[in-house]
Formats: sequence, structure tokens, C-alpha cells
Amino acid sequence: MSEPAPRILLLRFSGEIATKAKPTRRRFEARLVRNVRDALRGAGVDAAVTRTRSRIFVASGDPRAADAVARVFGVQSLSVATVHPAEKLDDVVHAAYECFRDAVAGKRFAVRARRVGDRSRIGIEPRQIERALGARLLPHSAGVHLDAPEVVAGVELHEGNAYLCSDERRGPAGLPLGVEGGAVALLSGGYDSAVAAWQMMRRGVHLDYVFCNLGGRTHELGVLRVAQVLGARWSYGDRPHLHAVDFDAVAADIRAKAKTRWWQILLKRQMLRAAEALASERQAEAIVTGDAIGQVSSQTLSNLAVISQAATLPILRPLIGANKDDIIRLAEHVGTARVSAVVDEYCAMVPSHPATTSRADAIAAEEARLDASLLAQAIAARRVFDLRHLDPDAHGVPELEVDAIPDDATVIDLRSRTAFAGWHWPGALQLDFDRALAAYRSFAKDRRYVLYCEFGLKSAHLAERMRAEGFDASNFRGALRGVVALAKSRRLAAPEAIE
Repeated sequence: MSEPAPRILLLRFSGEIATKAKPTRRRFEARLVRNVRDALRGAGVDAAVTRTRSRIFVASGDPRAADAVARVFGVQSLSVATVHPAEKLDDVVHAAYECFRDAVAGKRFAVRARRVGDRSRIGIEPRQIERALGARLLPHSAGVHLDAPEVVAGVELHEGNAYLCSDERRGPAGLPLGVEGGAVALLSGGYDSAVAAWQMMRRGVHLDYVFCNLGGRTHELGVLRVAQVLGARWSYGDRPHLHAVDFDAVAADIRAKAKTRWWQILLKRQMLRAAEALASERQAEAIVTGDAIGQVSSQTLSNLAVISQAATLPILRPLIGANKDDIIRLAEHVGTARVSAVVDEYCAMVPSHPATTSRADAIAAEEARLDASLLAQAIAARRVFDLRHLDPDAHGVPELEVDAIPDDATVIDLRSRTAFAGWHWPGALQLDFDRALAAYRSFAKDRRYVLYCEFGLKSAHLAERMRAEGFDASNFRGALRGVVALAKSRRLAAPEAIE
């Protein structure tokens, strides 16, 4: 009985690599092999990796190998293949017939054959294989369908061997991570910034991340979970870090001294300054953001122009023309959508009437009133996380959320007076977030407090602060929507009043 043909993973390079000049191509291919090996090590897979001019071969019996290398930038596609000698046409056709006969049974199929590498060393024409193998398989099938086959019988001729593969799994393509220098990416935890970072990694750019924390450790935990996906699943060949900068004092300074309509623009400029300071330290050459034209008020062309003037480094915005639904679909592919969906917007810095246009001189006048030392202090006190060796839940927060409101609880609504007047939990007290932050230490400690706001970050932030001072404080799960749902279930408010 003959030995079964060896099975390997066959990795095809991104088409962009093949177009490079020889020195550049050699450098890119060497980096790609390094990144593939790192992906396999990271998955705990023992494998032998070899490279030829046009392919990478991974020999491993571990089924996890394919999942790992399918997330390596620069890999166009991959297939599980069996290897056979390719000395004679009849031998190749016979081996392929035995390989694909059962697979095409009752199905429409196509034969795809190609030569790879030095064609002078391969005396068999791909067209010969397609005709001969197609004729052998046809009686077992439901017919040939070249445009939409149910089964593809793939044959690659390469350096004296025939590689038979019935599947072709797409990789991310692009360029090998690390070949195009480094940048820092502002990461908020939402869909956009994570997808923007992934897009730049796909172009070969090494990234570190900067998170300007406005919402305490609850916000930080959500962002760490997003960053872990980028670091652990996609950053093969790299060791990215996340720099968490506490923006509490910076944001409070803006709220206290600047006109409300400029808050978002001033905040974004401070974030760019933080990113540029860390980029300088990390010798990065650009800043990456998730901005998309017109998506929010700070992302109008006028405002983006003024915001951009806060940095001297190039600002890369890979999503600038993307629609939100396209961004979310890509986030699902990347794997960040599920964790980004629960990282809410920090509404304390979103005014009811934000500026949609701005002038550099007006913003400069506002910034002149701010304390520049607060940003430097925040950067110096930042926390740094290694994203390839990170357990986000090890950096978690105490359980702050509740889904019930006890009768004896003091309920605090952190929304604006206008929103509070529209509807609030019966008996709730209204406190603007800034007032609550300034006043909570004077609250009675013998009471139980339940807090809520529009999206849940302000209330979680304040509950965390109060817990640290010894208060019995909780954040209502589901934020305003959750409170409304509870009110409806108790028939405490007419639904039409709170839709």
C-alpha cells in the first residue's frame, strides 16, 4: 500500500509584492516569512516554514495553522494541498483524478491549473492538465461550470511538484506588517478607530496605540478588549503597545474654561498633541485616526482642517470616505465589532449644539485659556499595555452595574436639565456630570446610589469614583434605555412620553 501524499499549507503572496523591484521584493518576502512564523508560534503550532520565489509552504499537522496564517498581512490566499511528483502529464492527471473524484460527485466543477516559478523547469502545460483532468472527472460530476463551480480542482505546478488543492481561502492581502515604517493610532474603542488601525496594518504600517481615557477604568477595559483583538489576532511579527492617557483633568479644564460649542474641537486637538508626543518618543512617522467626513460634528471639513493644525506629523485617515455600514461590516471581519458595540460614547464632552465650522484664530483664543501643563502631566503618568501579552479582564473593574432600582436608592440622573425635564426616573435627582464630579464627596455615605446617563460611561465613571471613596454606588446596566425599559415594566411612565 502506497504512502499517502504529504499535506501542506500553500500560501500565495499578495499580488503587490510580486510587482516590487527585486531588492524590495526580497525584503518584503523575508518579512512575510518572519510574520508567518510568528503567527504559528503565537498559535502554539509546531511547523516547518519554507519559501520559494512565489510561495510559502507550511508543513504542519495542526489544524490551527490555517487559521493563524490566514490573518497574516501579505498573504493573498492559502490552500491545504497534497504534494505529488510532476514529471509526467499522466502521473499528474491520475493523482488529481484520485484526489478530486469523490469531491465532484454530483456537483458542477472547474479545473484550474497554473505554473508557478521558473516555467523552463516545468514541461507540462496547464491547459493540458485542465483538458485531461476535466475529461476524467466529468462522468462523476453534474457537469462543468467555469463561472460558478461548486468544486474547484486546483493544480499548481511548481519546481517539479504538483500541488493539488480543492479549497482556496482568502487572506487579508496587502503588505507584510512592518515594511512601511511606524505610526501611532488614536484608539477610542469604537468601530471606526479600530478599523482604521487595521487598514493601516494591512498597508504594512507598524502601530502603537494611544487611548485618551475620559471614562475611567470601565472605559479603559472596553478599549483594552478592542486593542487585544488587534494585537493578538492581527499583529503578527510586531509587538504593539497601548498607551492609556488619563484625560480627566484635560477634559475638565476644557469644560471649565472653554465655550461649550468648541469642546469637541479642543478635545480632539489635545488628543492629537498626546498622540504626537508619543509618536516622537516611539520614533513613529504619522498619526492614524478613524475620522470619516461628516459622520459627527467634529468631522466636517472645516473642523478637521482646524483640528489637524494641532499636529505637525502627517495625519492618516483611511476611513475618510467610508460609510458607517461599510465600517461596521469590516469591523465584523476584523473581529472588533462585538467588543466595540459595547464601548459607548463619552457624552460628557458632546454638547447639544456643537460647532460644525471653526476658525483657527477662534480656537487659538480658547486654547490660550487652557492649562498646557495638564496634558504633559497626563502623558507622563500614562499606563502602557503589551497587546501581545494582555488579559484585559485582569485589568478589570469592580462590578459596578445593577439592573434593578431598590426602593430605598437615591437615583441620580446625570443628563442635562433639558433632557431630565423631558423624562426621568420618578424621584430621581438631576445633576450635571461636572457638578456631580465636584460634589459627590459631600454626599451622605449611609445611602445607596444608582446612577444613569445617556450611554452609560458618565454614570460608570462616577460610580467608580464613588466606590473608591467608600460609597455604595452603582451604574444602571443599559444606561438610559435600560432605565426606560425598567420604568415601562413597572408601569411607572407612559411609553409615549419616553420614546
